[in-house]
Amino acid sequence: MKLDIRLVPNASKNEISGWTKDGKLKVKVQPPPVNGAANKGLIKFLASITGISKSGIRIVRGEKSREKCVELDGDEKDIVKSLKGKK
Repeated sequence: MKLDIRLVPNASKNEISGWTKDGKLKVKVQPPPVNGAANKGLIKFLASITGISKSGIRIVRGEKSREKCVELDGDEKDIVKSLKGKK
């Protein structure tokens, strides 16, 4: 499953804060956007809430941008259910 994400680094806590007007999932992570720390934080956070291993989550577009496309291995229904439960 591919998911468009708007990443907000340097947040006070890791959380999903809803959806943007253009349909992207807004995710806040604590690590700063330095040396890929925010990307690693995003993958770790998504892995923790979806139950997918970190190796099953890849950033396919937007490595150096706040706008990202992330690919998650797993059942789409289960992923959506886990993401909705964390809003």
